[in-house]
Amino acid sequence: MALAGCPDSFLHHPYRIDNVDQTSAHTRRDLVEPGFQEPSNRISLNHQDDDVDLEALVNDMNSSFESLYSVCGMQSETTPLLQNGQLNRSQLPTSGTSSLQPMSPRQKVQRSQPVRIMAVRRLQEEEQQFRTSSLPAIPNPFPELCSPTSSPVLAPGSLPQSQPASKHDVKVFSEDGTSKVIEILADMTARDLCQLLVYKSHCVDDNSWTLVEHHPHLGLERCLEDHELVVQVESTMGSESKFLFRKNYAKYEFFKNPVNFFPEQMVAWCQQSNGSIPQSQLLQNFLNSSSCPEIQGFLHVKELGRKSWKKLYVCLRRSGLYCSTKGTSKEPRHLQLLADLEDSNIFSLIAGKKLYNAPADYGFCVKPNRVRNETKELRLLCAEDEQSRTCWMTAFRLLKYGMLLYQNYRIPQQRKNVLPHFSTPVRSVSENSLVAMDFSGQIGRVIENPAEAQSAALEEGHAWRKRSTRMNILGSQSPLHPSTLSTVIHRTQHWFHGRISREESHRIIKQQGLVDGLFLLRDSQSNPKAFVLTLCHHQKIKHFQILPCEDDGQIFFSLDDGNTKFSDLIQLVEFYQLNKGVLPCKLKHHCIRVAL
Repeated sequence: MALAGCPDSFLHHPYRIDNVDQTSAHTRRDLVEPGFQEPSNRISLNHQDDDVDLEALVNDMNSSFESLYSVCGMQSETTPLLQNGQLNRSQLPTSGTSSLQPMSPRQKVQRSQPVRIMAVRRLQEEEQQFRTSSLPAIPNPFPELCSPTSSPVLAPGSLPQSQPASKHDVKVFSEDGTSKVIEILADMTARDLCQLLVYKSHCVDDNSWTLVEHHPHLGLERCLEDHELVVQVESTMGSESKFLFRKNYAKYEFFKNPVNFFPEQMVAWCQQSNGSIPQSQLLQNFLNSSSCPEIQGFLHVKELGRKSWKKLYVCLRRSGLYCSTKGTSKEPRHLQLLADLEDSNIFSLIAGKKLYNAPADYGFCVKPNRVRNETKELRLLCAEDEQSRTCWMTAFRLLKYGMLLYQNYRIPQQRKNVLPHFSTPVRSVSENSLVAMDFSGQIGRVIENPAEAQSAALEEGHAWRKRSTRMNILGSQSPLHPSTLSTVIHRTQHWFHGRISREESHRIIKQQGLVDGLFLLRDSQSNPKAFVLTLCHHQKIKHFQILPCEDDGQIFFSLDDGNTKFSDLIQLVEFYQLNKGVLPCKLKHHCIRVAL
């Protein structure tokens, strides 16, 4: 097809695609849009006509293309297009009878037709708007990548954000001076932290471990209750204060033996009858919030801001600690408030004589929570003996926490019942149910005669002696040699504390709880070949010397001047854990120190 005289703008238009085959296949009627009028002087291209007016033909084509320009521009501005730029024929306007018929794919408008620049820009805007409005109506999994205003996805800040629990680093010390830094949550209790330390230190969890709040500059310390939050307690401590990880067998001992903790002369009940009640209901009155238990007695009270101590009649009630200004009178006009229970905690005095010139070693202190390093606001008191101090401190805890203490006491027992397979390897048989047995025959029998049971114990002791003799015959070293196994094997046990003083053994026993059967073994300071058993009974500490004795060329150890002999200290401890013998009570708990 010859396009002589065709405008250069059409030949070099950027949207023109040369496709001669497809263009030539269409007739000129196919290119006619509505509104295009054919001229009356149309030239017929007939082979019979050889005379062709070229000038008229060029003019005719120019006018046709100009009309086509206007029609294409109008259609591109008014007709919606698809993404590929083709016409959407379902939305074409109809004008009377001059409506377009559906075209075949080969009859679609070609991109080679000229299109206005402004129409193309509007087409791009419409296409972008069409893509935005056609987003899927499903939740967008990546709102940070695509979150338009019309998206159904919630904005990042529209949902309440769950605040993660804050973490804190807590440093805990052991009895031997070692320490460990533990990262804990803000809501971790003292019981949870103790269980975590037991797990990390590979200790036996017998529910007697406790966390101790220690103030060396004030000479105060106390055991945290199991429900207390560690981070909250740490916020009330000074820079020199620290936490200690320690055993305390007496933490809940008053629930088992309340009579030993509350002497009759110190207990009074403020009820309507104003009379005494039996000791069996002692704890029930402390735990019942409607009752009014009261502890009363004389205490040495340090005057605030002075170094002097004054002996006063003191009574402890739910409302606080009071002292009488007139003898033993408890009339309201004679009572003066010493300390409040709600915002205070009770501490034991360490070295009270040295730091505060206390009249005895049985001092305790009521410390307000707001006090950190000041000693002016500390309410210092001192009892006459250990039993009185224990009574005052235990009553303070019961009156402040009430049933919460009993729940702390019951939780380990309930866990043990629910998870019996995970219970700690502690002796589960009551000591009262242990009996002597005779296995000499084919069937074992219970020895009911006490004399026969004692002879059986002696025979068992001789059997130990025979076993040690047999080992010596087989080539072991002489028992007289200082490096014999029997003389050093006890040093691997937790209950042996080596060369410590008498005062140090007292301090360890008091720290780990003055309960019956608490003991430790140590080297004797007076006799280098002997050992000492330190035992607690009725809140009093007693010492028993273990002397070596020789029999048939062998060395044995005895507590009762050679009547009962043992080849080593391990056998001695095991025997007195089952038999009281010459001791006031059986060995029940041993003092232990762990390294963190």
